[in-house]
Amino acid sequence: MPLERIEVNAVDHSEEHIEAGAFRLPEAMTGRASPAKAAVGDKPVFAYIASLPQPQRGVAEAIDALAAKTLPGLERSVKWGMAYYGVGDGWCFSCGGFAGHVKLMFINGVTLQPVPPVTPVGMGKATRGVELESLDDIDEDQIATWMTQVTAVPGVGGKKR
Repeated sequence: MPLERIEVNAVDHSEEHIEAGAFRLPEAMTGRASPAKAAVGDKPVFAYIASLPQPQRGVAEAIDALAAKTLPGLERSVKWGMAYYGVGDGWCFSCGGFAGHVKLMFINGVTLQPVPPVTPVGMGKATRGVELESLDDIDEDQIATWMTQVTAVPGVGGKKR
């Protein structure tokens, strides 16, 4: 019997679960690809965040504000249906809304101290992060430390040295 790969803190993304509430979640919240178009700059990221329902919107806004406060020269982009952030040599971390939580994922997260606890499915072997269900889940000091650490290592899609 083959082993099955299971995501830590998995969320039920079945159609029955998603449509059981009073409204249908945006495509980005269902675990499928978001309809958000890839685009570089602040405006597309702000539009993506504004499209999220609460509480995911509030969490994503807080992460975006913390990144802006922590990282001079911050660059933003929407890629693969999520907000991506970088400084200088490529994209370093992403923030995306899903049903029940926001994923904050650090590319090359295995290099961070301490290593963030969540290993996402399908985002690369070195990516690590956290899943945030509410504003209370945001540890600003730890997340700012991770943001600073991850921008010190080469990002993805940046200039080759």
